[in-house]
Amino acid sequence: MEAVVREWILLEKGSIESLRTFLLTYVLQRPNLQKYVREQILLAVAVIVKRGSLDKSIDCKSIFHEVSQLISSGNPTVQTLACSILTALLSEFSSSSKTSNIGLSMEFHGNCKRVFQEEDLRQIFLLTVEVLQEFSRRENLNAQMSSVFQRYLALANQVLSWNFLPPNLGRHYIAMFESSQNVLLKPTESWRDTLLDSRVMELFFTVHRKIREDSDMAQDSLQCLAQLASLHGPIFPDEGSQVDYLAHFIEGLLNTINGIEIEDSEAVGISSIISNLITVFPRNVLTAIPNELFSSFVNCLTHLTCSFGRSAALEEVLDKDDMVYMEAYDKLLESWLTLVQDDKHFHRGFFTQHAVQVFNSYIQCHLAAPDGTRNLTANGVASREEEEISELQEDDRDQFSDQLASVGMLGRIAAEHCIPLLTSLLEERVTRLHGQLQRHQQQLLASPGSSAIDNKTLDDLYEDIHWLILVTGYLLADDTQGETPLIPPGIMEYSIKHSSEVDINTTLQILGSPGEKASSIPGYNRTDSVIRLLSAVLRVSEVESRAIRADLTHLLSPQMGKDIVWFLKRWAKTYLLVNEKLYDQISLPFSTAFGADTEGSQWIIGYLLQKVISNLSVWSSEQDLANDTVQLLVTLVERRERANLVIQCENWWNLAKQFASRSPPLNFLSSPVQRTLMKALVLGGFAHMDTETKQQYWTEVLQPLQQRFLRVINQENFQQMCQQEEVKQEITATLEALCGIAEATQIDNVAILFNFLMDFLTNCIGLMEVYKNTPETVNLIIEVFVEVAHKQICYLGESKAMNLYEACLTLLQVYSKNNLGRQRIDVTAEEEQYQDLLLIMELLTNLLSKEFIDFSDTDEVFRGHEPGQAANRSVSAADVVLYGVNLILPLMSQDLLKFPTLCNQYYKLITFICEIFPEKIPQLPEDLFKSLMYSLELGMTSYPLNEHLYYLSLGGKDLT
Repeated sequence: MEAVVREWILLEKGSIESLRTFLLTYVLQRPNLQKYVREQILLAVAVIVKRGSLDKSIDCKSIFHEVSQLISSGNPTVQTLACSILTALLSEFSSSSKTSNIGLSMEFHGNCKRVFQEEDLRQIFLLTVEVLQEFSRRENLNAQMSSVFQRYLALANQVLSWNFLPPNLGRHYIAMFESSQNVLLKPTESWRDTLLDSRVMELFFTVHRKIREDSDMAQDSLQCLAQLASLHGPIFPDEGSQVDYLAHFIEGLLNTINGIEIEDSEAVGISSIISNLITVFPRNVLTAIPNELFSSFVNCLTHLTCSFGRSAALEEVLDKDDMVYMEAYDKLLESWLTLVQDDKHFHRGFFTQHAVQVFNSYIQCHLAAPDGTRNLTANGVASREEEEISELQEDDRDQFSDQLASVGMLGRIAAEHCIPLLTSLLEERVTRLHGQLQRHQQQLLASPGSSAIDNKTLDDLYEDIHWLILVTGYLLADDTQGETPLIPPGIMEYSIKHSSEVDINTTLQILGSPGEKASSIPGYNRTDSVIRLLSAVLRVSEVESRAIRADLTHLLSPQMGKDIVWFLKRWAKTYLLVNEKLYDQISLPFSTAFGADTEGSQWIIGYLLQKVISNLSVWSSEQDLANDTVQLLVTLVERRERANLVIQCENWWNLAKQFASRSPPLNFLSSPVQRTLMKALVLGGFAHMDTETKQQYWTEVLQPLQQRFLRVINQENFQQMCQQEEVKQEITATLEALCGIAEATQIDNVAILFNFLMDFLTNCIGLMEVYKNTPETVNLIIEVFVEVAHKQICYLGESKAMNLYEACLTLLQVYSKNNLGRQRIDVTAEEEQYQDLLLIMELLTNLLSKEFIDFSDTDEVFRGHEPGQAANRSVSAADVVLYGVNLILPLMSQDLLKFPTLCNQYYKLITFICEIFPEKIPQLPEDLFKSLMYSLELGMTSYPLNEHLYYLSLGGKDLT
């Protein structure tokens, strides 16, 4: 094969054709040839055809004529061989990454693919369709015939999954285009007569109905249909043809799946088909099909969603490895999200009844019997012994976040039904939980030594409350990372619509009385439904608090505690002290209960703060719960308006003093929790206070940190004491606190915090020497620098930035001196250095970000703090970073670069430098330049090609 390509221009056309004919004849005459040998010979034929396709030295028509004769022979062995020939051609032409290495350019491969997909690919598809038609007419197929049928069905799937290469696509983009995972069917106009022929679509529906019980073949037939469902592009001459195609497809789909019991192997394929129809075809095309047909389609979607949801819940109970229904359910929920968010083509209320059905089904699947079907199998209730919860298992709110977001959105569509439903379910379970805990308390009082407590009822209640709170959280608020949290329009409109029926005073009474049953308050039915739903969660929180005060903590669920503070954080971000300027209309109950300058907002902030303090005292050993609790605290103080109310609470000052003095139980909190708590306390310090009060606050929060740190490191015998556990704990706590202080940086506090932190950074460099043999401390010291650079570099003026640059470079010099030449004799030591280098790469990347994210000039955040610009300093971040790379490059061994995260971070950093400052690269010292080039060569030859290496391999920018 290589010889033919190498000598191509020297060979006569007749010789090449003779060779191709000989190879095909050789395979045909030896039906028992080993599979590997046969495939390699056919691959050689495909390469010859590809090499001759551009200069027309090979006529593909003759090949297809030969293949057609093989197919029509009726001999299964020969038909299989014909399929192998076509498969080899497809593989060779389909992608430049899958093609044989024949030493030709990417442009050549791209041009070959374009020529092939216009005519030859269509010819292969027609031959394949011809075979499928023949086989679909036969009543019974023996094993050999079924095998042939499956081969051609897989071939059809390969054709329909072809990634059609657009014209005039540059070489830089061909590989990126071909690497896309989710390929939609976008053929050229030349395919119009083939694919818009309704008989082709009908054939694939017929084929699937015939073979649907064979799971392997069903995968291919459903994938073919899913690709046909994604058909788009220039193949459609006008909108009318799209409407006709879509209507015909939906009819075929409904005829295929209505009235049958869907097999497990069909679930994902059917959901992919529906997902493609909804996401690929424009809304105006979807709404243009006959109303009755569209209505049937949506009803079918509703039925399948509920059915797959129940099966997914059963899969979870049985802990199946292959969660096919879960995957299918996720796809259908995403489809719903696409539909219900389009209010331009569907009038309000169009999907309400469907949303109610899907929402009810989801709730039912997650509640215990008798209200729900959770833990029910076909044979009855699953025994508790069968249930195992792994400690490594992802939290439900993260694992099912997409599902919950979709269900929450559907709940807003049907708010009239869903909000009262959630409220009644939660209130009823709160009452039952309170009753159960009381009974347990009485039982314990009556017989203190008794351990015969049936936890089954309690566990079921906790699990019910867990899912109800999760759904409520996703219904009332959105995830708003990096965005301003807003009350969802559906919730706001629902509250405004019913505000005339609401008694504000009763609403506030229900909100402010979490210790009482809502139904015991006169006029409870005239309350705002959204606020009552919130109050139901507060009642869960109050039952938990009372149980703690009654020494029943051992009966409580930490998971429920996590859910409560997660919900309160999510709710507070969006609703507490709502900014009325962001809304055209605001609900009167919302503004009265949670607005600025209201008693309701002051009360609820006090209540939430008390919850935080209680949790940190009681649940300090539950790291996840403590972490969620301090995240709630950060939410209360990250906005100035809320922080102003928080600092008015005496509890806040008590918390700050307790933490600053490292008193129990706060000193028992894990390091990450203490870091976040420090962040919250620093953010609170920038609330509105008079000068004297603010000075007092900083004296109580930051000064003890500084004093204790200096007292420890300035001891004469610190070198001898440094490894004592008590001293190491003090150093670790200080470093964690510094990270927390850096994380609290905002544009209006950066000047104060930077000056405070810089005093520590110098001492931290000294600690690098002292703790050079203590990897976890070294790692934490580097992390302090990473956080300071990440949060503050973009606000620093030139002189302040130089101070940070110098501190970082000194740190790197010390680290390099301590680690250069050190032998890593075990895997643990290598992993420790991997962690260090990963942080250093992150530090250098953060420093480099100064070159393209710089707010220092316009915002003048250091006015009054900056003594003046540094004279005659023209050092850029790139200079600093390249010097840093020079220091740590000798530490980057080939083995360390095998860590994917470190490898990616390193090449990302180099890419940034080449992208922003290409002129710096040729000016590097010779040794550094050689090391850098060697690392790039190593990356492109030894490791999987990541996106940054790919960019560099294309040249990025001209470095010469």
